[in-house]
Formats: sequence, structure tokens, C-alpha cells
Amino acid sequence: MPTEVSRWRLMELCRSKRALAIPVTFLILFVSTLGIIAVTYYYSIERIDARSVTLKNSMAEQDMGSFDEALSSVLWQSGSSRTLQINDYGGELRVQPSTNHLLVNVTDNENISDTVFNATVGQVVYELPYSETADTGLFLKGDSRSIVNQSGSVMTQLYVRNGQEHVEIVLRYRLIASAVAYVNEDNTTINDVRIYMVNLSSSQDIESNGEVPLVISCVNVENNVATYNVSYQTGALTVNANLDGVQGRVSIPISGNSSGAVVNLELVVCDVKIERWIR
Repeated sequence: MPTEVSRWRLMELCRSKRALAIPVTFLILFVSTLGIIAVTYYYSIERIDARSVTLKNSMAEQDMGSFDEALSSVLWQSGSSRTLQINDYGGELRVQPSTNHLLVNVTDNENISDTVFNATVGQVVYELPYSETADTGLFLKGDSRSIVNQSGSVMTQLYVRNGQEHVEIVLRYRLIASAVAYVNEDNTTINDVRIYMVNLSSSQDIESNGEVPLVISCVNVENNVATYNVSYQTGALTVNANLDGVQGRVSIPISGNSSGAVVNLELVVCDVKIERWIR
């Protein structure tokens, strides 16, 4: 039988264990709560950062769209100009007049075989400060074809791509071809073929972070015409365009009569200059 002393000691031991268990339990709850708060805070910050990146990407794309609108508004109007500002989204704006090589040649597989252009036409790039985006590969305006002859097609190529280090928003311009045929007073069938091109090679070479004020000017519109006499009544003129490694072609019907036909090939070049705007 336990003595009174042993009972008392047993009761004291039980009380001490209960007393110790209370702060230990609170400590465990406190540490668990801190862990839950830390994890919740981490994921909240991650979501906020992701939304911030998405917003900045979207706003940079909108600014490059505004860039295209400003540039398009001066096309084919010698002496016209527009000013705009590219805002700061943490990336770098690059105006690259010596890149984006364009090679254009034409052939009818019989009498005509000519290279009508072989030089760089320039482009504009905004390099984002991020290495990934859901829009990579997306064309914001236009498509991947280097030349088109469809009514209503745009010259603009505005798209998102993976650069060497970061994602880039690229603005450049492709070719548009058109044709019309008619019979003149001498009963000769005339085929007027036009190729429209935007050339940015006279622009200032710019690499800049932060806000970048710019002025865009239409320096000149050049018309270079080559005339070919062909003997066939029907045929086709193929225009091949290699724009920075992207090959494209369009086929333009050529009509004539028993005397043959005349093909007037006109390359219409709009020279546009982009430079810093000194306010």
C-alpha cells in the first residue's frame, strides 16, 4: 500500500507534467501558426509578383502597339512626323536599323529574273526583363508571312518571341504586293505590279532603359520602276521575299494578247526615320 508521502509525490508529479504540457502545447500551436502564415504570405507574394509581371508585359505590348500606330500614321506622307514616348516597364528599347535583312527577287520562269532589293530594313525590339511569358510566339498584329497580296492585309508584324536571354516584343514590316491589268490605246495589255515596303534603316541606333521619348518621321517615298516586255498571253510573276530568314512568295497573274504584254514592276519604298526626341 502506498504511503501518504508517495501519494503526495505522485500527485505533484502529475501536476508538474500538466503544467509543462500547457506551454509546450502553446509553443507547438504558435510555431504551426507561424508556419501557416509564412507559407500563405509566400504564395500571396508569388501571386502578386506574377500578376505584376503579367500587367507589365501587357502594358509593354500596348506601348509597342501604340508605336506601330504612330509609325503607320506617317507612312507614304513625306515630311510628316509623330512623337511618342515608350514608358518604363523594366526592360530595354532597341531601335535596330542595321538588322532584319530583306532579299526580294522576281521571276516569270521565262524572260524575267531580277533581284529588286537586297539590304537591311531595320526593326524595333523591346526586351522584357523576364525570361518567360504566356504570349511567346503570339502575333499581336499581322502574321508570320514575309509577303502578302491579299486585300486588307496589314504590313505590320508585331509579335512576341524568345530572345537570347529574355522575351522580346518585335515590331517590323513585311511586304505587300498588288497588281492591276488594263489595255491601253495601242491594244497592248499593261500589267502594273507594285511591291510596297517600309524601310527603317535610316533610323538612329538606340539602346535605352527607362522612359524613351521618340520622334518618327517619313523621310521619303521612293518609286523604282522596271519595265519588261513579255511575249506570252498568260503567265505569272512570282515575287520571292526572304525577310530575316523567313521565306515567302506570292504569285501574280500576268495577262496579255497575241502581241504579248508589258509588265511594269514598281518597288514603292517608304523611308522612315526613328530617333530620340529632344524636348
